[in-house]
Amino acid sequence: MKQLYRALPILLSVGLFGCGNSATQENASAPVKENTDSFVSKLPDTAPTLKVAMTGDLPPFSFQDDYGNMQGTDVDSIRAIGEEQGFKVEFYKETWQDMFDSVETGKRDLAISGISYKDDRAVRYGLSTPYFFNPATIMYLEGKFDIKGLNDIKGLKAGTLEGSKEEDTLKEMGSSVELISRPTAFLAYQDLVQGNTDVFLYDMPVLQYIVKGYPEHKVKIVPYEAADAPSAQQVVLMAKENTQLIKTVNEGIAKLKEKGTFKEIEARWLGEADPAEESDSDTNTKQLN
Repeated sequence: MKQLYRALPILLSVGLFGCGNSATQENASAPVKENTDSFVSKLPDTAPTLKVAMTGDLPPFSFQDDYGNMQGTDVDSIRAIGEEQGFKVEFYKETWQDMFDSVETGKRDLAISGISYKDDRAVRYGLSTPYFFNPATIMYLEGKFDIKGLNDIKGLKAGTLEGSKEEDTLKEMGSSVELISRPTAFLAYQDLVQGNTDVFLYDMPVLQYIVKGYPEHKVKIVPYEAADAPSAQQVVLMAKENTQLIKTVNEGIAKLKEKGTFKEIEARWLGEADPAEESDSDTNTKQLN
């Protein structure tokens, strides 16, 4: 974990400035070089290789080391699924929206990068069974408010990531909140600590990871999705018509769940997680420092 946090300021700086870098955009779809990657597949050379789309800028799910190698919870997860089901993977760095488009057009075989279940995604794409708990949360500066759930953010300026499930939630709240969407999670976090927004809504693992990299900013994180909420589930995204791949990935997820592999991956990157409580209300939350 120390290695991850040491790399975080560099990674977040890339997220902050990378959008206007033409060289980054030109190379966005190039396969990531694995010149220092310690992972070695146990599969034979004849095993098929799937093209995997990732953002590569969303720790702890997917991000790059100094050599451009992908790493993170989702990198380990899809590799484990592949090893279990007999396919290798090759990673391609895409923007958030391009990641979805590349799968839909067949340019990539699948996408995995902190993708949460959403009803509209289930209609348009082929989604796997859940493999990771990824609840939406509210972050705010300590001492500024006393927020327990979504009802408490009415009248506030709320930041989030463009295209996220949290953005959908804020849009549904209408004029009761002032929505400010950003293309990267760090820009939204920066808005919060600089006072441009009052709250920042996004996925709990990402917010926890950011906070540990910037301990000088004291914040509160309040989850508002329980373990039984469909939108709190993380999934692999594939083309709707690729039924065989969907079946293969789901079989791998089921096997690895039984082995406890995903819990091992989560513990390796995030530490031991507290068990989540089931809830039928978005106001029944747990506050984390």
